[in-house]
Amino acid sequence: MDTVPTESQGTNSPPRPAFVQAMTLGDATMLAVGTMIGSGIFIVSAGIARAVGSPAALLAVWSLTGTLTVLGALAYGELSAMFPQAGGQYVYLREAFGPLPGFLYGWTLLLVIQTGSIAAVAVAFARFLSVLLPALGSEPLPHLPHLGVCLAALGCHASADAFQVALTPQRLVALAVVWVLTGVNTLGIKAGKRVQTSFTLVKASTLVVLAGLALTLGRNASAIHANFTRSGFFAQTPIARPVLLTMAAGLVGALFSTDAWNNVTFAAAEVRNPRRNLPLALLFGTGLVTALYLMTNLAYLSALPLAGVPDGVTTVARGIQYAAQDRVATAVAEQIFGGAGAALMAAAVLVSTFGCNNGLILAGARVYYAMARDGLFFAPAGRLSRRQVPAVALVVQALWVSVLCVTGTYSQLIGYVIFAALAFYALTTAGIFVLRRIRPDAPRPYRAWGYPLLPALYVVITSAVAVALLLADATRAQSLTGLALVVMGIPVYWLWRAATPAPSQPSIQQDPPPEP
Repeated sequence: MDTVPTESQGTNSPPRPAFVQAMTLGDATMLAVGTMIGSGIFIVSAGIARAVGSPAALLAVWSLTGTLTVLGALAYGELSAMFPQAGGQYVYLREAFGPLPGFLYGWTLLLVIQTGSIAAVAVAFARFLSVLLPALGSEPLPHLPHLGVCLAALGCHASADAFQVALTPQRLVALAVVWVLTGVNTLGIKAGKRVQTSFTLVKASTLVVLAGLALTLGRNASAIHANFTRSGFFAQTPIARPVLLTMAAGLVGALFSTDAWNNVTFAAAEVRNPRRNLPLALLFGTGLVTALYLMTNLAYLSALPLAGVPDGVTTVARGIQYAAQDRVATAVAEQIFGGAGAALMAAAVLVSTFGCNNGLILAGARVYYAMARDGLFFAPAGRLSRRQVPAVALVVQALWVSVLCVTGTYSQLIGYVIFAALAFYALTTAGIFVLRRIRPDAPRPYRAWGYPLLPALYVVITSAVAVALLLADATRAQSLTGLALVVMGIPVYWLWRAATPAPSQPSIQQDPPPEP
């Protein structure tokens, strides 16, 4: 069965368009994998290496990140099977804690979590395209406004040039990518899933090939000696700091690189047999990406020493810590292929970021659709087009992403995204305990594995990392800004409720029919 039954507006009204259940288990898994693998794995290991200072700590950061992600997926499996509806995590928060927490999540998702990720990945796409097309610079185009503004009202303590309104060739490319993919997804779920599945298969294969070549042809005896002897593997961090704060600083990049694993739940209404396939897609997707990321970082350590110097004249001298523009994967490819390595790696990252953004754009609009159906967002966003997709929600999302593309920077968006995302991951997982208490008899086709220990462990660790981000000097300002953005949603919620009449339709959508 491919289509959810259409919704009727009344006895004499034509049926409304409804979501098409077009995604198989494989498609759903590729959506989970594809939204996780963007540009991060190719670059953030440099920043993590500088923060933690040793190969052991680098691998520990990626291992902890992967463990957290899989634990989260195991917990979300229960929620996704209970509520296989468009909106995913928004629905889980609404059902467990009420409309305000759900709204705050959707508000933050639209303001920065989802749209910030889309903007960051789009800008990364443009930066790597500039490797192949050097004319795509980062300087503002002539005769266009270039205004330095700082978001002081949001608690930003960055310099006045932190947020610059400017059109550069790279930002124009980022805008083009966002709007092209938004257009593709307005054509229907089948068009969106084809792009997603094909690009995800290519980029996952690329990571496997890169790691395999680095572990064989790219093996560097001096790097292996520096990274894997006892003294080198457990080298001390450059600055004595509490371990948790040191790890938190390193975790930001790794968490950003694995974020969005929950996006497949946003499109639950378009997955076939979702009560079975959503939990499996979450587990398979997060497990696969965790394995790929660990293998990739082992490959980096086999090809390049971790420690380096900022002004090193060779990729080996610069090491992982100071790879040119943090492009660790490119440095490894140059070790293997020489001058052609940079171009080959840039092409691989272009494929990866393009596919990642397609998945983020596809999934995010389903949350705004669900909010609009509850009367918590613009009503037109809660309607499906003739092609059975939330086209208005897609366009609204693209408009705000465009603002972020021309005003934000990649690193700042990462900081805002991660703190807010972690807070909501912890709260959503806590919702399992609430729902077990208030709805003990509700159907649970899948129950969270290891309950109550593993979900509780996930909540504790995720909350601890979020608190550490608030305490660490390197991440405090961005995390406080992320917190401020969430809190700003509270008065917006009450104003919206006061100005908007209650929806005429029930907020909870009909569950998709079982597979024949």
